[in-house]
Amino acid sequence: MAKKVQFGSRIGLIAATVGSAVGLGNIWRFPAEAQANGGAAFLILYIICILLLGIPVMLAEFALGRGTHGDAISAFKILSPRKKWWLTGALAILASYLILSFYMVVAGWTLEYFWQSITGNLYAPVAGSELASDPMEASFTARMSEYITGSWRPLIVTYVMIFLNLFILLKGVQKGIEKMSNVMMPLLFVLLVGFACVAMTFPKAMDGLAFFLYPDFSKITPGVVVNALGQAFFSLSLGMGILITYSGYFPKDTKLLNTSVLVSGLDLLVALLMGFIIFPAVMSFGLDGESLEGATLVFVTLPEVFAQMPATRLWSSLFFLLLMVAALTSTISLGEVSIAFMQDHFKMSRRKACLVVMLPLAVLSTLCSLSQGVLADFKIAGLNLFNFLDTVATNIMLPVAAILTCIFAGWFVPKGFIRRELTNGGKLNGRIYDAILFSLRYLAPALIAIVLLAKLI
Repeated sequence: MAKKVQFGSRIGLIAATVGSAVGLGNIWRFPAEAQANGGAAFLILYIICILLLGIPVMLAEFALGRGTHGDAISAFKILSPRKKWWLTGALAILASYLILSFYMVVAGWTLEYFWQSITGNLYAPVAGSELASDPMEASFTARMSEYITGSWRPLIVTYVMIFLNLFILLKGVQKGIEKMSNVMMPLLFVLLVGFACVAMTFPKAMDGLAFFLYPDFSKITPGVVVNALGQAFFSLSLGMGILITYSGYFPKDTKLLNTSVLVSGLDLLVALLMGFIIFPAVMSFGLDGESLEGATLVFVTLPEVFAQMPATRLWSSLFFLLLMVAALTSTISLGEVSIAFMQDHFKMSRRKACLVVMLPLAVLSTLCSLSQGVLADFKIAGLNLFNFLDTVATNIMLPVAAILTCIFAGWFVPKGFIRRELTNGGKLNGRIYDAILFSLRYLAPALIAIVLLAKLI
């Protein structure tokens, strides 16, 4: 079931694949995890986990996709036609679609904050916040609640992001995904480097860098190790079907080992640059005692930083532009997983597949958005719909899909398949291949299982 479409250039291939991995997990989850888990000690563990877990599992997904040129289900069916391994791909597709439903809502929030930064409304005082012990924090917390829990504004920006996704995806792999990535990823890195350079001028920049770069190994605990494993797993978009789908568009001469190292390295670079931005900022502006948690980090803590900087609206607008770019590249790649499946299995045109995927998504994203506000009282297992889908898809479905992918690639693919794909039919240093195979068969499944159990307990 070969795909005729391919990425048009090496640069476009790398930009699109990096864009599929780089996202909100790097921009807001990594700094929050680093701050909560000992700074530099966490960073070192995270890098080790990228090497032991991230690159081998990425190589497995690359090999399955490029070797079959199929979508996330076809790759398993082609290599094991008489077995039920295709259910692994189905699980990955379902997980990616559920994640897309609430990621689109978060992408809408980034658009809202980008617009509010441009207009300056984000920094207008909120009635009553001056009475709080920390008026600035109270003001931005109230703003976040107002924007996120509203009935119609969150829906409008969510629909705008869905439309942007649909517009790009309708143009196809080369003219849509690749062309978008060639523009968005350089823009993202330029913005990150620019912010990092500005952060180095802050009064306590060196204190922030010391926390981030000089390890205190006494802070390493089993919990910190598990969190580093989880961050490495989620930041590379493993188990979502994205890497299998995108590698299905790789030309046959693509060097998978080099590509995996480059993509993982650039993904790590984004996380490092965010550390260079966040920790000098929070140290310099007296926010180092605050807990940097997910949405609070980007929608409360960082606006507090920008409010104390000259040219507040400029820096705020540029940051939320950066965040919106990261969100857009993530949602595009998540959407492509389901679109490729529809095209392959139901022989749909690109246009029809995009509509079949994105229109029901608009309904599901609407419910996720409203679950933050007017439907907040509707609970599933004690969680609103947004948090329930996040918990089930991210904490359960993805790790299970990744474990099964590792077992399949390590034990059940046709003999010699992985070696041929990694070498393009050539030779590979035996020790490198043995290390990759050992990780796929034993190490990576065990590490991901630890993350899964930690999330369930």
